Amino acid sequence: MKDLAAWLAQHNVSVIAVLATIGLVVGAFILSYFLKRPLRDSLRRLASRLRLPYEAVLTATRWLIGAVWIIAALVVLEIWGVSVGGLWTLLVSVATIVGVGFLATWTMISNITASFFLAVWRPFRLGDTIELIPENLSGRVIDRNLMFVVVRENSGSVIQIANNLFFQKMFRVSGNSSKTLFEELESDTSSGRRIDPSG
Repeated sequence: MKDLAAWLAQHNVSVIAVLATIGLVVGAFILSYFLKRPLRDSLRRLASRLRLPYEAVLTATRWLIGAVWIIAALVVLEIWGVSVGGLWTLLVSVATIVGVGFLATWTMISNITASFFLAVWRPFRLGDTIELIPENLSGRVIDRNLMFVVVRENSGSVIQIANNLFFQKMFRVSGNSSKTLFEELESDTSSGRRIDPSG
């Protein structure tokens, strides 16, 4: 035992911190072991009253036992002199950076995918006048790229509309002189000409 204490002192490790850490881990293990069954039983009764599935009981039990271990880990960090406030700041900063990066990536992928579908379905062409109805944006389409549809308003200013908005909002197209196959068949039928669908 003296050898272990001498080795810990040589490496600047406090014997009290080691004993407190071991005691805390053992205490958390015992607490989670003895809490699991009563917690699961009380959650099961609550779930039967609320008509929740058994998976909800298991998930809630795991979350609560996990909270015990997280609290134990935070106390161990405090014992060893690691500031929990600094750790919390680091975690929030990392989560913010990941969130912003994910949002930017998702927006780019969404616009590129929307550009592909606009090219395939062609709801409007260059030169057509489009109007996004809820936003009251309208103008003549002058360009389309992977991210935006470029529209020139009547005032001469240029608006760049994100491609994915055309799949989220209603829009009106005017100036499209070409008729669809249905409209051509309908106009030929109404004029009395018989159309042979086989060509």
